[in-house]
Amino acid sequence: MENIRTRFAPSPTGSLHIGGARTALFAWAFARRYGGKFVLRIEDTDIERSTQASVDAILDSMRWLGLDYDEGPYYQSARIVRYREVIQRLLDKGKAYYCYASKSELEALRETQRAKGLKPRYDGRWRDSKAAPPADVDPVVRFKNPLAGEVVFDDLIKGRIAVDNQELDDLIIARADGTPTYNFCVVVDDYDMNITHVIRGDDHVNNTPRQINILTALGASIPRYAHVPMILGGDGERLSKRHGAVSVMQYRDEGYLPQALLNYLARLGWAHGDAEIFSIAQFVDWFGLAAINNSPARFDPGKLLWVNQQHVRAMNDSELAELVAPLMEQDGIELAPQPVLSDVIALLKERSQTLQQLARSASWFYRAPQPVEEMRREYLTKDIKPSIMALREKLGTTEWNREAISKALKSVASEHDLKFPELAMPLRAIVAGQTQTPAIDATLHVLGKQSVLNRIDAQLQHFPA
Repeated sequence: MENIRTRFAPSPTGSLHIGGARTALFAWAFARRYGGKFVLRIEDTDIERSTQASVDAILDSMRWLGLDYDEGPYYQSARIVRYREVIQRLLDKGKAYYCYASKSELEALRETQRAKGLKPRYDGRWRDSKAAPPADVDPVVRFKNPLAGEVVFDDLIKGRIAVDNQELDDLIIARADGTPTYNFCVVVDDYDMNITHVIRGDDHVNNTPRQINILTALGASIPRYAHVPMILGGDGERLSKRHGAVSVMQYRDEGYLPQALLNYLARLGWAHGDAEIFSIAQFVDWFGLAAINNSPARFDPGKLLWVNQQHVRAMNDSELAELVAPLMEQDGIELAPQPVLSDVIALLKERSQTLQQLARSASWFYRAPQPVEEMRREYLTKDIKPSIMALREKLGTTEWNREAISKALKSVASEHDLKFPELAMPLRAIVAGQTQTPAIDATLHVLGKQSVLNRIDAQLQHFPA
């Protein structure tokens, strides 16, 4: 395959969201799959809406996701001189022209067309006009779209697309104030950056014939296009915040793993057999545009959470601990040398769906909890107190491993004629402040002997006499 060059070109008018992240992933993976280059371009010519905060959010999101780019970021705002140069070239070649139609003229034209049941469009009145330009109108520059023939391209996802040139009016490529327009800047950028494959959302399909005509006028080679179907919410409507689709960095803040989010995004409209959970390296090895479904994908927050849980379970305990430690410290929890956090993680990760959940679950290993009053009334009774005192004494002389701890628990339960849960539940309330924990012998082992004894001692003082 040729020297592949793909690009991701977000507009910095907000954070990077699910749809943009998936587009970036597909463009990045295609370049990586075929040993090509992935270019990041910031389309910031909309001065009023573009912000540095949005640029930073996009760059942070790309960095967190691990979607490394080989070139860029290029900023359209830094390329205005180049765009004007190309506009002048088209004017000099007679492939563009100044249009002096006023806003009121154009509105009247559109109203007339609507009244006749026609599609509103510019009628080319200044295309070959010899009239003297009006002095009170700052002209726009329009591209001379071909009047005959059709634009045909083989979309790598949607298949063959043909558009009659008579359906396309003369596109404005420079506004009255001289600033170039989006569709034109995109063309010049793809031309200058030698982009071979344009992978983008299918909301851009209608722009493609116009862009191809401009590229042809410039004598440029035409990239291959692949328009990715949009993502819908569960109700079939276009994806929005009400469907649970938030910015990429919010998923990070909520405790999702980047590899899990990428795994889920990859499966939104793309598949490799029945594979559900896979690494990004596997995805790159498998990826191809032909496997992208031509139908819209549906976003399912529950499925994303499940995918994240699978990646949490599969992740190395020490690596997870490195991610969880800062979250716990943010909550004011001091991480003592004991218990070792990676041991706590190993105990809890099977039950955890996110890093935040894991951090909350791990907190009571480092900060002794207090059982709530309802739990005290149910489990920390005067009837169970003798058994807890006997257990405290036995644990004080027990070798600290799971087998010995389990043996001690069963021994005390037997001696006091208790079923095992009748002893284990009060013990969980004492050491964990809750009745749901991993296996009690494993929990005590990881918590550490002295910590267990200290917590029992602290709670024995509060038992009813």
